[in-house]
Amino acid sequence: MEQKYFRTSDLAHAVGIHPNTVRRYLDWGLMPPVERMPNGYRIFTQRHLDCLRLARMIYAAPYPGRGFRALGNEIIQSAVRGDWLDALEKAHIHQEAIKAELAQAESAADILEHWAQTMTESTDDEPLAIGEVARILGVSLDVIRNAERNGLITIPRNSYNNYRLFGKKEIERLRIIRMLSKAGYSHMAILRMFLELDAGNTRNLKQILDTPRPDEDIFTVADRWLTTLNEQKKMADQVIEYVRQILAAQSSGVQ
Repeated sequence: MEQKYFRTSDLAHAVGIHPNTVRRYLDWGLMPPVERMPNGYRIFTQRHLDCLRLARMIYAAPYPGRGFRALGNEIIQSAVRGDWLDALEKAHIHQEAIKAELAQAESAADILEHWAQTMTESTDDEPLAIGEVARILGVSLDVIRNAERNGLITIPRNSYNNYRLFGKKEIERLRIIRMLSKAGYSHMAILRMFLELDAGNTRNLKQILDTPRPDEDIFTVADRWLTTLNEQKKMADQVIEYVRQILAAQSSGVQ
């Protein structure tokens, strides 16, 4: 079959981006090196278009953090080398990583909602000092201080020496903060949830974690983490289907 060639503008039109973005993707190594005509114009082939579509599919999704972006880049680099079987294998690894992260985030939110219905009120137990709490939770003192500084928890103080006093209620709350943070939720999302919880709302906390208020600035994807992960999962599914289509076309000799 005769080789078909494309111009920069052809690729840009095919994926709905500006020609400068095509050049940028090429400079970033997201497409194979390209030859030039005697007049200096670049000569793109179907291989370049396939890689551009794949890269655009991965890069157009919200930035999910370095780990997932690195996995996405590995898929693209396999395609750039022309090893689409390896790209498919890496796409499955990418998909499984996202599914595991989503499961962890969902589980943490479910535990939160259960805790909200059963959380401990103030008790007469002997309060603990910050060092003891840090040891119990396996965190540094700064983690606890930052949670208080960021408004995630209010810790009673000893009226005599102003030392923090941690009862069972405060320790439970710190466990929830730690669990949600490890599951990927941002401080803003956790604070948003606690503002509702402390106002007496113990329902729909998972939705609140994932739904910024109208007056809230969104700084990271972790401010709406469940939505981001579900969008990433959808993208990962699309990438696998696309790579399979490329392999099927190669096998049938269409390309």
